[in-house]
Amino acid sequence: MSQTPSRDKDDGSWPDWLTDRGLRGVIWVMLRIPLRLRLWLMGRFVARVIAPLTGYRERAVENLTHVWPDMPASEKRKIADGVADNAGRTMIENYDVIGLRDRMRGATLSGDGLSAVAAARAEGRPVLFVTGHFGNFEAPRAALVAQGYEIGGLYRPMSNPFFNAHYAQNMHRLSGPVFEQGRRGTMGLLRHIKDGGMGVLLFDVYDSAGTPIDFLGRPAPTLTSAADIALRTGALMVPFFGLRLPDGQSFEAIFEAPIPHGDPVAMMREATARLEARIRENPEQWFWIHRRWKPRRQRRRAAAKIGP
Repeated sequence: MSQTPSRDKDDGSWPDWLTDRGLRGVIWVMLRIPLRLRLWLMGRFVARVIAPLTGYRERAVENLTHVWPDMPASEKRKIADGVADNAGRTMIENYDVIGLRDRMRGATLSGDGLSAVAAARAEGRPVLFVTGHFGNFEAPRAALVAQGYEIGGLYRPMSNPFFNAHYAQNMHRLSGPVFEQGRRGTMGLLRHIKDGGMGVLLFDVYDSAGTPIDFLGRPAPTLTSAADIALRTGALMVPFFGLRLPDGQSFEAIFEAPIPHGDPVAMMREATARLEARIRENPEQWFWIHRRWKPRRQRRRAAAKIGP
């Protein structure tokens, strides 16, 4: 049943409704195109149209400059375009999570964490997977679901309530339980893990309440939620990554050795270091579009301290 737009701000506006209709139409068309062409078109559409119009390309270049100021401008633009291309591919892949699951049945799974995860499953010990917005972060989860695992997680709600309604529904299709990001959702995931379940947390999003941890050589506020949950539940904390391969449509699912339990900040430093290593090897696969450091705000603060 279709929704009609409300003029109430909390329920969404007419522009929100129209935007949602357009996005639904693009998704509907794309999901009916053969996979290789679908991914190519979505990658190009986001890289050539969406990223320049929304300022995403500019933000990616700004973040790259913040981290690697000596990098040539041409290289930063090339990485920014690759980031947008990967984002477009990931978006449409994650709107076909069942198709992604089926594709991941034959994917390469690697890493020292695989045997640890299998042992935990046999013992009934909970596992918390941690990752960042790298490659396609749903690909390793899909690979495990294809093998019969049930893996829950959190999702970040969209600001457009009409789009969020079907986006949230789609998040539940692969495996559950899935919780909306926030205090209530985090508590739900905590209970799921505590009961012996498995779940995923992405930790590479800016949060002013986080502890400053160096990320690619620049301090970035980082929540210790993942480490706190692992410590409270006794869960293995296993970093995983969905590395997109050169063909643009297949993946290697990498499960790294579990992070030893200890001080929560130290655990998150280790998780950050694992993600950093992946980004340095394949910078175009990380979501540089995020406001991870907010460099403009940092420059304004520095200027204010110096004064006239």
